[in-house]
Amino acid sequence: MAKRKRLSPAQSGYLDGVRAPETKSMPGPFPNAPIAQVAADAAASAALSELSAEMEALRASGRVIEAIPLDCIDESHLVRDRIEQDDEEMAALIASIEARGQQTPIEVVRLPHPEQGREYGLVSGWRRLVALRSLYARETEPRFATIRALVIAPDSAQDTYVAMVEENEIRVNLSHYERARIAYRSAREGVFPTPRVALQTLYSAVPRARRSKIGSFITLVERLDDTLRFPTAINEKLGLALVREINASDGFAETLVQSLISTPRQTAAQELAVLQAALAPPAPSKATAPVAAPKAAKPEAEPPALPDGLSVRYQVGRLVIEGDGVTPTLHKAVLAWLAKRGER
Repeated sequence: MAKRKRLSPAQSGYLDGVRAPETKSMPGPFPNAPIAQVAADAAASAALSELSAEMEALRASGRVIEAIPLDCIDESHLVRDRIEQDDEEMAALIASIEARGQQTPIEVVRLPHPEQGREYGLVSGWRRLVALRSLYARETEPRFATIRALVIAPDSAQDTYVAMVEENEIRVNLSHYERARIAYRSAREGVFPTPRVALQTLYSAVPRARRSKIGSFITLVERLDDTLRFPTAINEKLGLALVREINASDGFAETLVQSLISTPRQTAAQELAVLQAALAPPAPSKATAPVAAPKAAKPEAEPPALPDGLSVRYQVGRLVIEGDGVTPTLHKAVLAWLAKRGER
């Protein structure tokens, strides 16, 4: 049996000065194959494209709120239904936006032919736009330089007006005159064929009775809009009375216009006084007033006939009954009658 050779321990400095052979670094335990990287890049690109398409669809449907510079919005894009603005309400809105910011976005449409840098036309939110412009002019803070808006894309001009009216019907208490005016003006602009069609389309969700009253006010707008200074002060009762008189009397509208023009009207009360005076019936003159016939005097009743043997004489503070018919029985009867008379 061969003897085993005993090995001596390794010498620590034996390999000093000898350069070790170079070795290539090994990849990690899970290397990325090229095909996997390509697939990941393709998936990320597809997801980004899908997200972009979805965002464009949301923006086109008016569900994305955008910050639009105030100068880029044309508030005269539509004929507005609001005629007057209450100063106290506007001051309250300005204070609210200054303290809490704009809470509700406005609605705009992208204009096909922008002018003077105004790329968007205002649909709804006129009060909020005015409030923010007032704040920015006063404070010049960057947070008031833009307005939060939904960019909508209605199918037609009629749908644009419907969107404006529906938003105001929810948020604003407009007068019958203002509602009738937008129906009349939108028809005159060619958006609707007639004011009646505009009325039915714009206020289809309004109860029939109210829609009928708004339709009556269209007559006022047609005949008096160029003359009235405070039309929103006309309440429902006065407006309907004026419409009835216009429809019933030829020349009434023309006479009323002349009365308005010739009368100074610095306040709503002065204008209302002219309108109410036009409806008051003329006072009858004294010359033509019928004279009441004198009442016929009632014939004096004949005194009742007295029984035989009795006579009655009246003296101041005394009534005297005389004659053979005066008996104790008559005396008792007179006393009983007097007593019964006193019980009444």
